[in-house]
This record gives sequence, C-alpha cells and structure tokens, in this order.
Amino acid sequence: MAEPTAELIRAQIRRLRNAAGLSQEEFGRLVHYSASMVSAVETGGRPYDRLFLARADEVLNSGGLLVALLKIAERDGLPSWLRPWLDAERSARQLRCFHPTLIPALLQTENYARAVIRCDGLLTDTEVDRRVTARMDRQDALRQENPPQLVVVFDEGVLHRPDESFRGLLSQQIEHLIACAERPHISIHVLPLHVGLHIGMSGPFTLARGEEGGWVASMECQLTTSVIDGDADVATLLSRWEMIRSEALPRRQSIELLKEVVTSWI
Repeated sequence: MAEPTAELIRAQIRRLRNAAGLSQEEFGRLVHYSASMVSAVETGGRPYDRLFLARADEVLNSGGLLVALLKIAERDGLPSWLRPWLDAERSARQLRCFHPTLIPALLQTENYARAVIRCDGLLTDTEVDRRVTARMDRQDALRQENPPQLVVVFDEGVLHRPDESFRGLLSQQIEHLIACAERPHISIHVLPLHVGLHIGMSGPFTLARGEEGGWVASMECQLTTSVIDGDADVATLLSRWEMIRSEALPRRQSIELLKEVVTSWI
C-alpha cells in the first residue's frame, strides 16, 4: 500500500478517536486491542488490517470510512492494466463471462480464490492475501441495490478436476454457485463435456455493457488482462459469446448438474 494512503488512514483513526473523546486505552478496549497496539497502529509502527478498521468504524460511528479508504488503497495498489476493467465491471448493467478452466472470479468463494491464487508459487503470503481481498471486493458489484445482470458460462471439466484434498473446497464452491443461481440477476450455465471442441477453448473473456448501452470486453492471459473496446473486436466477442452460450445447458439443467456433482461425492 502506498505510504501516503496508509498515513491518511492512520491520521483518520487518530482524528476520529480524538473527536470521540477516547484515549488510546479506552479505544483499545472497545476494539479489543491493547493501548500499545493502538499506539503502534496510529504511529505506523504496526500495520492495521481490515478487521481492526471494521471494528474502528463501528466504535467510532464513522459510516465505514476507514474500510472504504482501505478499499481505495488496495485498488490503487493493483496493477495499472487491471484498473480500467474494474471500472467497467463496477458500473456495468450487464455482464457476460466465460471461463474454460475456472469458476469465474465474480462467483468464487474466498477459499476457492485463495487456492487458485496460491498456485502461483512466486507470490508471498501478503500478496496472496491482498489479491484474495481484491477479488472478494469485486463481488460487491453483485450485492449493490441495483446489481447488474450476470450470465456466466464455464466448462463442465472445471467440476471434475479436483483431487481428494481439493474436493471439500470445491463442494463448498459448488454449493455457493447453486445459491447464487437462485438470485434473479444471476444465471449460471455449464458447458457439458460432450460438446467437444468449441470456440471458447481459445480462452476466457468477459463482456460488460454500461449504462449507455455500449459494450467493452476483457481477455485474460498469464500476465495481464486486456481491455477491448474496438467495435469490431467487441462484435467478434459478442458473436463468440452467443456461440458458446448456445452450446451450454439451460439454467435449470445447469443447476441440476451442479447438485448431481456434489451429491456424487457424498
């Protein structure tokens, strides 16, 4: 996290605590931290975490200011190539997402996301935690008062890859998918194994339609996410989306398949 932003958050903690007339010791008792810990956080001697800031927001009646600042700081710490897509995703009225090898990010559980991100052995534990948090924050778009319509397609092979150590985690993930699919603005479709070769095998992509009706897209690779906004390229991806979606199972059949997979593991 950039130091200016971190210092801003520490300054807000001090300001809000003083405005509430609380000493460090009194504030510490309320958030379940020692006075020395509060002092270390406020002076930068010790890092704060989301739990501390959430408790501080509640105790100081700050309307979620501290956690909101943390989310901004975490977003600013993301790679520059990802930020334009996050803006499009956050403001979208419709989202169309296809992934041939993973559950799409917007529907991942925290445990599934962590397992996927940990596959990169070059990441430190801190970086893994930061990426997991950022991925979970992206899902706030689906919980807002007027959420976008999300249609997701993924390959059935995603459900049949786990070894024994991964099965419990994937069971939890599938149960989450089933619950998500019952929400009126989320539609989940499974591309069955018998389809064989299809255009989606070229790779994952997501399409976002904004308030004014225009579409943009993102395409992922190992190192980056490219934002696609050229009319011809977007039209191509929309056409490919329709081809993939037409091969997938209908919504209700997809849910039944998810239930069958989980039941077969019991």
